[in-house]
Amino acid sequence: FGHVRGAYTGADRSRIGRFEAAHGGTIFLDEIGDVPPSLQVKLLRVLEEKEIERVGDHTPVAVDVRIITATHRNLEEWIARGLFREDLYFRINVFPIHVPPLRERPEDIPVIVRHFLAQDRQRNACGVTGISPEAARLLTAYRWPGNVRELRNAVEYALVLCPGGEIRPEHLPAKITSTSGACPPPADPPASPERERILEAMRKTGGNRTAAARLLGISRVTLWKRLKRLGLERTSER
Repeated sequence: FGHVRGAYTGADRSRIGRFEAAHGGTIFLDEIGDVPPSLQVKLLRVLEEKEIERVGDHTPVAVDVRIITATHRNLEEWIARGLFREDLYFRINVFPIHVPPLRERPEDIPVIVRHFLAQDRQRNACGVTGISPEAARLLTAYRWPGNVRELRNAVEYALVLCPGGEIRPEHLPAKITSTSGACPPPADPPASPERERILEAMRKTGGNRTAAARLLGISRVTLWKRLKRLGLERTSER
């Protein structure tokens, strides 16, 4: 929220906060589920009154921003435990987009890896050109409890060991190459959360794949791949 000069020791000049800097635009608040209750109150005021107060100043400053939030927490469970304000939840839960964990969308892993490699080539001009089919298979079989952050770390680990060319299995962390970290086949595929979400989206859109993909927040191609993987490719031909 920023501060004014003299607000605390070391505040030798005034500084605007993130919300003021984002005035007229968009601000992204990551891991909002971990925000302490004292800050939740301030965020609620921004949403309801569209104004903030800098530290050390009681003069309200009007802000007009679009707020996008993200969290890995189940906020409804957090509310029940008294860890998250219900009124704040209803203010930010306007258009929720559920992003499935990596273990539910293994077809995205090679694409994300190629993106990370392209980023590294731009920064460091490394000689790694891609990933071998064997290494890609191991990555898609791993459970990824840390999701994309863990995948990025695994790629960076491989870049340290890979002298150039393709990333191979021996360049990957041991926990990924061992069978203990692999995703076991689902015992009951029809009951998987991903399958149920897709079926629900298809029902809501009357089987229209384009509309269902939009509702799920994914591309039509990604939806088609998941339908095929889950044995649902004949659910609709539209």
